[in-house]
Amino acid sequence: MVRKRLSGLMFLLAVAGCASGQPGLRDAGNSTRHAGLECAPFARELSGIALYGDAASWWDGSEGRYARGQSPVLGGVLVFRRSGRLPSGHVSVVSRLLAPRQIEVIQANWVPGTLDEDQLVVDVSERNDWTAVRVWYPPVNQLGSHEYAAYGFVLPARPATRAELARATRPAVQLAISSRSRAPPRARLVGG
Repeated sequence: MVRKRLSGLMFLLAVAGCASGQPGLRDAGNSTRHAGLECAPFARELSGIALYGDAASWWDGSEGRYARGQSPVLGGVLVFRRSGRLPSGHVSVVSRLLAPRQIEVIQANWVPGTLDEDQLVVDVSERNDWTAVRVWYPPVNQLGSHEYAAYGFVLPARPATRAELARATRPAVQLAISSRSRAPPRARLVGG
């Protein structure tokens, strides 16, 4: 009897989790440690968007060089504004379009020294324009409680495919880490 009740309870919890749409009940993606990995060099190598400087400067730096928009595309770069929590801003590469207000990203250094693949980002802006987002936080395995201001997306020359992003991620990590000791990147891996 106890086992039957426990089975029923587990079923109800599973159904409630699916129906609730709570991000905390989804697959958290993959996280791997990489000493010295930073968001901007990684996003540059993976996306092929050749911008330099602090992550927040990518928005202004892209003007006249790259298309920009308020809608995500695969391989595009979401640019976060500077804030107390993000003094240099942040950039992440769109890896999957889930719903009009939900995407997944590949990002470096959201958790220091870590590459996070297919992490949930939710648009919480009032105008549905991706100017305010919440981001999955792997250490607690749920959507973070803080809202972050964003500019929008810097768009690649052409949208990437999931397969291209998957193939290019590991080489982009290595190039981004090695770029700290060399001049501009050698090649664009995606979107070029």
